This record gives sequence, C-alpha cells and structure tokens, in this order.
Amino acid sequence: MKMTFIGATHEVTGSCTYIEACGKRFLVDFGMQQGEDMFENVQVPVAPGHIDFVLLTHAHIDHSGMLPLLYAGGFTGEIHATVATSHLCDVMLRDSAHIQEFEAEWRNRKGQRKGDENYEPLYTMDDAMGAVKLFVPHNYDEPFEVCEGITVSFRDAGHLLGSSSIIITLTEDGVTRKLVFSGDIGNPHQPLIRCPQYIDSADYVVMESTYGNRVHDRPTDYATALSQLIQTTFDRGGSVIIPSFAVGRTQEMLYFIRHIKEEGLVKGHDGFPVYVDSPLANEATDIFVNNRESCYDEEALSFVRRGINPISFEGLIRTVTSDDSRAINEDTRPKVIISASGMCEAGRIKHHLKHNLWKPENTILFVGYQAGNTLGRSLIEGAKRVKLFGETVRVAAEIKQLPGISGHADVNGLLDWAKAIKGVKKFFINHGDDASAKSFVQRLQDELGADAYAPYSGAEFDIGEGVITIDAEAKPIPRKAANTANMSAAYSDLIAASDRLSRMIKLSDGRTNADMRKLAEAINRLCEDWSLD
Repeated sequence: MKMTFIGATHEVTGSCTYIEACGKRFLVDFGMQQGEDMFENVQVPVAPGHIDFVLLTHAHIDHSGMLPLLYAGGFTGEIHATVATSHLCDVMLRDSAHIQEFEAEWRNRKGQRKGDENYEPLYTMDDAMGAVKLFVPHNYDEPFEVCEGITVSFRDAGHLLGSSSIIITLTEDGVTRKLVFSGDIGNPHQPLIRCPQYIDSADYVVMESTYGNRVHDRPTDYATALSQLIQTTFDRGGSVIIPSFAVGRTQEMLYFIRHIKEEGLVKGHDGFPVYVDSPLANEATDIFVNNRESCYDEEALSFVRRGINPISFEGLIRTVTSDDSRAINEDTRPKVIISASGMCEAGRIKHHLKHNLWKPENTILFVGYQAGNTLGRSLIEGAKRVKLFGETVRVAAEIKQLPGISGHADVNGLLDWAKAIKGVKKFFINHGDDASAKSFVQRLQDELGADAYAPYSGAEFDIGEGVITIDAEAKPIPRKAANTANMSAAYSDLIAASDRLSRMIKLSDGRTNADMRKLAEAINRLCEDWSLD
C-alpha cells in the first residue's frame, strides 16, 4: 500500500494524490492548476489507461478540472463522487471545455496573423462529455466497496454543494488502514449549505490548509449591508451590477436577496427585478434546488418544509440566450444584475460593465476575492478607465465591495475538524500555499501534539508500514531563466525610453494646457493598455 503526493503540495490548487493498494491504482482528485504555479509537480506515475478509478472530493475545477484530460489519455474507469458533485461536474466540466476550446480558437486567430503554430486546447467538449459519463454518484455516509479490500464513504465537508471528505478503508495481506482525505473544509458560517461534518477516527489524514495561518473576520450582517447598498443605488436611479462566481456565491446572493425582499428591507422599490445572467449559474442553481434534502442546512430546509424555495423569489429573472442577455440593458428600471465571471475576466459580466460602468448612478458590487492582474482587481483599486472589447470605458459608477462569507474554514475551524479525529498516526498537510501549509503543520504539532508533515510533490508514503519512503524536496519552477539575456536587453531599452519620457515631461513646462493634457491622456492610455493603472 503506497501513497504518492502529486499536486496541491505547498500550493492551493491542482489537487491530486495517487494510491496503489489491493492490486489497484487510483487517484483522489485530479484538479487543474490555477493561478501562479510555484513548485514543479511530478507526473502521475502510470498512464491514464492504467488508472482503475478516481475518488473525487468536490466539483471545483482545482479538484476536478483535469478529469477530461485523463479521459482523453485513455482512462475508462469509474469516477466516484457524491450525487450533487456528479451533477455539478456535468455542468462545470462542460463549461471548462468550452473555455478551453474558445481560448484555442482565439489564440489561433491571433497566431495565424503572426505565423505561429496551431494552439491545441487542453481538452475538448467530447473529452468532458466522456469523463462525465464515467461518474458514479453516491449518497453521504453510505459505504460502498469499490473492489475487494477497498471500502469508501463520503462525509459532508460543508464547503460547496456536494463537497465531501473521503473515508477510505484499505485491507491488504491482513493489514487494514483507514485513510481520510479532508477535501476542502467549509466555513461553519456559510449560508444555505450544512456545516462540515466531523469524522471520528483514522490512521492517516490528508488535510487541506488554505487558511492554515489566518483567522476570518467576524461575518458581516450581509442582508442589512446589501439592502442598504441596493437602497442607496435605487434611490438615485441606478442599478446594482454584481460580478459573481456562478457556483456557490451566486446562490448565496439569491438567498440573501430573498430575505431582503421578504422583510421589505428595500423601501419604495417593491418587486424590483433581479437578473441572473449566466447559463452556468442558472444550471447550478437548479442543481442546488434538486439536492436540497441532502445538502441544505436546517435554516434553508425550514423554508423548503414550508413550501418556500430559499433561492427564488418574485422578480427573479434567469436569462439563457444571448438575446435575453442583451435585453437586460434595455430595461430602464433600477435592478440587480448578477453575472459571471466573478473577477470580470470573461463571460457576460463584461458586456454589463461596458453598458453600466460609465453611469454614475450605478453601483458595481464585488462579493468575492479578486486576484491580481484581473479586471475586477483593477476596478477595486480605483482604475479610472478600463478596456472592454477594445474600447476604453470611463469608470464613473460607484465601486463597492462586501467581504464574502468564505467557503473555507479558517485555522480555528481546521483545528476543530482535526481535533475530532481520534487515533491519527500522521497528518499530511496539503492544499495551502507554502507559508500556510508550514504554519498549520506547526499548529498541529503545538496544539494537538500531532505528527504532521507537509509533503512536496513526489513524496511517497508506505501506508502499511507507516513510513515515508521518499521525502521529496521543493523544486521551485524556474522563472524564465533561459531568456535572461534577452529580457535584460529589452529592459534596458525600456528604461532608456522611460528616461526620454521623463525628460519630455520636464521640458513640457510652459507648453499650452491643451498640449500638456494631450500628453497626459496619451500616457494614461498607455498605462491602461498595459494594465499598469
């Protein structure tokens, strides 16, 4: 029995662990790397066609996003997940494939003009559909035997609809070991879905550490804060445009708006329309409703038992077609528009920003994290102009941000989850950046007296003997070292141009105001084009 750590080691995304046991080879998660990649990952040590099955914690792309590529490589085994995760992956993997194909088409259009080689998508829609057909859905807390010697069950992790921790019991040559993979552990303050459910015992635990060194702020009274923002915007004749992640955060926003409408917290605008303009978000919302009995928390279920859909209300309009989407901006009433993507990098939200950013009566409300070098981050940081579809758009709308209710447990929630598990011989800490993973290892050692270890990619562990057989070292990804000489020459040219521009500005004193404004506008446009503003 052997476990090899592949992805999300000292990093937050790309989750993947490889296990050999009971004559089988299988993966726990096979996620896509997202954002900056700091450390090199080893490859899965066998070809996709030799993987017997996959166990999936939840549907987020950093845990599931490489499954279509596994299928494309020859994998034909079963993918075991909860019922809700299986349904969400049907939507999200198809959406990911659409993005892959769209990006390839866009790159190839640009590349043809330059004579570049043809760019191939990471995987196609056919690959995604092939992977989706391999899913085998399971209910929470119902153990099943994958094969002789391997029994699995899913426990609600409270992170996303259908998210799970995975409990694996392995029996080989008379030796039995119980493994637990935490998946992403949820924040107990999240609305709509249940809090994370604890696990009583395990021999070895592979555990996430996304917020392993941080404590969340106290939750905002979201409904009150949101209603006040809507009230202020509507009273001045504007609309509230919310860039939102399609799965999870959109449904939370609907939950809060239903409460606002029911309690009449927005005065003088009865029946105000709320548009959800994202095909993915609309499909995901249906999946939430269809899995309510197994995933909703008690508060949400109390509405269901009274015949109330907690994420639906009068005035909710869900658009599907492009024509429906375009028609939203012809509706002159004060309204709420919820659209993806959450960081404004793609999707229909960009069209709504083009139509609404330049109007001072409107509010653009951010309700989730905005990564660096994204349009969303630029707006939050005070950009005065942005580029949308090749056109410069003035930012006159009010830009606001309500801290989101994080979907991840903070360090205290992680420690509470770990404390509940008895008999753990060793914790393996992953799915956290380098500082967070190391910090959480120390917290487990200091506060629980636990044996804890944060493996790098390539580390191997003998599950039967309980020993680390390969203690892999960190392999930071080289930062384009091969191009250092060319980069240095180019940088020197850039510095020289900067000096010339500086001299030009100093010599401009005494020129006409019109000339100086013209130069300032030219510099501002350059900064916007290079995302420096």
